[in-house]
Amino acid sequence: MIIKTNGIELFYEKIGKGKPLIFLHGNGEDHHTFDSLTKALKEYYTCYLVDSRNHGSSSQNQPLHYEDMADDIYDFITILDLENPIVFGFSDGAITAMILSINHPMLLHKMILAGGSLDPYGVKKSFFKMMEAEYEKSKNPFIELMLKEPSISSTDLHQIKCPTLILAGENDLIKYSHTKKIHQGILNSEMIIVQGHDHESYILNSDYLAEIIIKFA
Repeated sequence: MIIKTNGIELFYEKIGKGKPLIFLHGNGEDHHTFDSLTKALKEYYTCYLVDSRNHGSSSQNQPLHYEDMADDIYDFITILDLENPIVFGFSDGAITAMILSINHPMLLHKMILAGGSLDPYGVKKSFFKMMEAEYEKSKNPFIELMLKEPSISSTDLHQIKCPTLILAGENDLIKYSHTKKIHQGILNSEMIIVQGHDHESYILNSDYLAEIIIKFA
């Protein structure tokens, strides 16, 4: 399905029945990241799987900033008149979710942040250097976004009012200290470090993650 939000078109799929649960994917991905997870959750939630701007089947060649992406999702929620929505954001989707909740503290019922970061230096040094080298070769706008944004402070995080679950893999490319900083900044939050997993592997392990989501949300 297509919806016009914030001056662009967003593609999304709607699956299941129950409380509204919006999924926001990572950089360079699309809504199919969550295919197996939503199969495990569709009996419990109405799942909205959104392609972010410049990704998947949504509008292409648009300005690419996390603030714009957060505004897109605000319009998405408002236009569809979703009451007490839950947002699950993975990686860049977690950044978008944080900015959305900072800008609109009363909008979300609950929020789940998986592998999010507050600034470009939240990733491990080796990964940051790899991104820099790749950008020099490709000038890829997706990589440019990760090298320049976001810039979320602890003061910003204090604006988030909804209960928040923070997830990261034991072997995540996000620094543990950075994930802990997010947890400390969001007052009504809890943190789970998923043992034996990396940045994305636990997202694809749908049965395990589905249990965590159902218990929290």
